[in-house]
Amino acid sequence: MQAYRNKGRKPFYYERPVDTNQQRLRIKRLDMRRSDEFNYLLSREVQALPENVRGAIKGSIYAIASRKGSKEAKDYVLKKHEEGIIGEKLQHRLIDLIFDYSKYR
Repeated sequence: MQAYRNKGRKPFYYERPVDTNQQRLRIKRLDMRRSDEFNYLLSREVQALPENVRGAIKGSIYAIASRKGSKEAKDYVLKKHEEGIIGEKLQHRLIDLIFDYSKYR
């Protein structure tokens, strides 16, 4: 076994990086521990939509909420409501669902 130059200390690759004091920007995104439950409830909510729109809406909401953030997913739902694809009640239920299953990460 190779001996380390700095005896009594951990190897250099165990040392922490220099810039760890910086605060990381935390964004409210989808809670990935509860993503299966979110997917199930999202499927039940969009079940009333036509089949050709249902998958696109569901996939887009999930992807935006998990990668970009809850605010962007809310903006997407509002945009689809303005386009006339989803109704007023469904819009409110989807926004509530997104924020219920989100956390800062």
